[in-house]
Amino acid sequence: MSRYLVVFRLVCVLLTALSSKVFASEQELFVAATSEQNAQVELFEFKTPQLQKRAIELAKSLRCPQCQNQNLVESNSPIAKDLRLIVFQKINQGQSEQDVVDFMTARYGEFVLYKPSFSLSNALLWLAPLLLLAGFILFSVRRIGVDSSNR
Repeated sequence: MSRYLVVFRLVCVLLTALSSKVFASEQELFVAATSEQNAQVELFEFKTPQLQKRAIELAKSLRCPQCQNQNLVESNSPIAKDLRLIVFQKINQGQSEQDVVDFMTARYGEFVLYKPSFSLSNALLWLAPLLLLAGFILFSVRRIGVDSSNR
């Protein structure tokens, strides 16, 4: 039994290492928010009000990697403030919303998306409810057929 536990732990460590790929340049690595950075986020100046609206809406649509089900605007965690600042800067520099979303998903995975895309890696999560429902219906129909034939 202990051998299986060791193998299981090894597989878990390998899967964790593979799933936590981080693609970031040195200047964009996470560092805890300082009071200066808090001020940068709170007092960030956009070139136009339209860019500000786009950036805030985009930040609202991205989930904080540290918090449980809070977006980047609602969260007060240091990483959310860092990511909010990155979103603001990238939108202010003229990058598209898709470029920012691609950057965030490359760095943090699809966890930051409230609506992850359908892919082979998450197909089981999308299809499991349907498969369970189909299995339940099939089991129920067979069970009812067996019960009615025994009477």
